[in-house]
Amino acid sequence: QVQLVESGGGLVQAGGSLRLSCAASGSIFSIKTMGWYRQAPGKQRELVAAITSGGSTNYADSVKGRFTISRDNAKNTMYLQMNSLRPEDTAVYYCNAEIRPIGGPFWYDYWGQGTQVTVSS
Repeated sequence: QVQLVESGGGLVQAGGSLRLSCAASGSIFSIKTMGWYRQAPGKQRELVAAITSGGSTNYADSVKGRFTISRDNAKNTMYLQMNSLRPEDTAVYYCNAEIRPIGGPFWYDYWGQGTQVTVSS
């Protein structure tokens, strides 16, 4: 069984910083791309940033220059450093990963439970 657990959300003032973590655990053979998504009230879930197993990254235009995604492959953990936060960054942030469990040839899409980030003005 595979599980993704996010942590690090909270309430911060505009201009502040937060660091999110996503730890993958369980019967994991390999992890390909990992990513952070967010969903604000009344809006669709959107990609914030993604990182491949080799370290290639891509970002939503709205967060470029402010957010940095990284991962520690040895720990099966991904991070999102969020600086210069704005009220419009307020959302539930979800971790996503393409994972191949031990014992099978297939890759599956896994999601975390989400962590709330609230930025006050």
